[in-house]
Amino acid sequence: MRQEPLWSGLALVGALQARVSGALAREVSGVSIDTRTLQAGDLFVAIRGEARDGHEFVRAAFEKGAAAAVIDETHAKELVGAGPLLVVKDVQRSLELLGMRARDRTAALVAAITGSVGKTSTKDMTRLMLSRFGATHASVASYNNQWGVPLTLSRMPALTRYGVFELGMNHAGELTGLVAQVRPHVAVVTRVAAVHLEHFASVEAIADAKAEIFTGLEGGVAIINRDDDHFARLAEAASPYAGHVFDFGESEGAQARLLDYRKVDDAHEITADVLGRRLVYRIGAPGRHLALNSLAALLVALAFDVDVEAAAQAFADFTPTAGRGQRETLSTRTGPFTLIDESYNANPTSMRAALELLSGTEPSVGGRRIAVLGDMLELGPQGADLHAGLAEDLARARVDLLFTSGPLMSRLFYAAPDAMRAAHRATPLELEEAVLGEVRAGDVVMVKGSNGSRVSRICGVLRETFAAGTAS
Repeated sequence: MRQEPLWSGLALVGALQARVSGALAREVSGVSIDTRTLQAGDLFVAIRGEARDGHEFVRAAFEKGAAAAVIDETHAKELVGAGPLLVVKDVQRSLELLGMRARDRTAALVAAITGSVGKTSTKDMTRLMLSRFGATHASVASYNNQWGVPLTLSRMPALTRYGVFELGMNHAGELTGLVAQVRPHVAVVTRVAAVHLEHFASVEAIADAKAEIFTGLEGGVAIINRDDDHFARLAEAASPYAGHVFDFGESEGAQARLLDYRKVDDAHEITADVLGRRLVYRIGAPGRHLALNSLAALLVALAFDVDVEAAAQAFADFTPTAGRGQRETLSTRTGPFTLIDESYNANPTSMRAALELLSGTEPSVGGRRIAVLGDMLELGPQGADLHAGLAEDLARARVDLLFTSGPLMSRLFYAAPDAMRAAHRATPLELEEAVLGEVRAGDVVMVKGSNGSRVSRICGVLRETFAAGTAS
């Protein structure tokens, strides 16, 4: 059975406010801004990025089978004849217009999720849960910025039943623009933490910026973490826009409250009270933070009027993605060890959660808990102190060996107990040899740092060096 096209050529002309150069494509099956992942039949949108201009890759996009390309007037003359072109004044703005047209044409129930930590896992859990009840469209990876949000919207099929969008920001005002495009029925704030402090005067200012997500609600539902220090501030900010505010957490009085979290056999069992209904369910990945995120997802289910008990059972199939807690078994010559890949991003709050996760993971006989940490970035003048302040968390997590890289992580390395310190190097590249030389059978190795610290390369070299076992 032939799949319906995502967009017809005529619909694209109107939505993009474009003029046609060359033949008009009959239809497109997808939308792409990256030739590395572009599929035949896609519309290629020549976005000007931070490092490269997409117009440089238009001809390559057609070579890979693009059905059409969106370009600006400045490049129209030089690209005549490359293929079907949709020429616009401003490519970024036209992508936003396409996304908003996609939002207009669907009757989907839409949730938008933000937070300093936990937004991607909450988005992934919500997508998994809602997909049990109907066609669900969600942000891939962390497509949560000025390019990712309109791109995700533009890819949303007209017959979508549920939409789940992750919204990110590192400056005040960003979420206001993004949420105006998404226009959610439900807006979730997972947690406010000390991130992007180089762009904000205080954590309170970060809370205010996160609260911008509520401005897209028109009498919809706000969902807020009751355990958060800024809960009252967020709830007050939501009140002019939300018809109702739900909350979740471990605190007394939380409408979705975590009552118990424990490991049962090889699973992680949660007992929760959701508006007076006692639920017992399992999550396919460890971490108390994931248990709390599942409560936010269940409140989305409640707002969308799906069976909450059936929704909770979906989480048994949840597995974290690479860089966000994914676990792998790798093999040395003498036996296997566990790699926990938390390398996508980091801030003090998520670092503490990752160390708690490491603490709860038992090494095999003869094994040790090993933390490999890269710099947490965008913390402003407090950065060095925030790194050093994690020393007690390392001790509580029962870390046996600490490897660090980067100028900020040097503060934590020398604040840690002497017996724990294994090696510090200026860069992850320089740290590789020390880590590879130490890992042995039975170890649990957790790698975490901000994406810009490049500590993820340690995960890559561990995978390349040791034969892969089974993912868990």
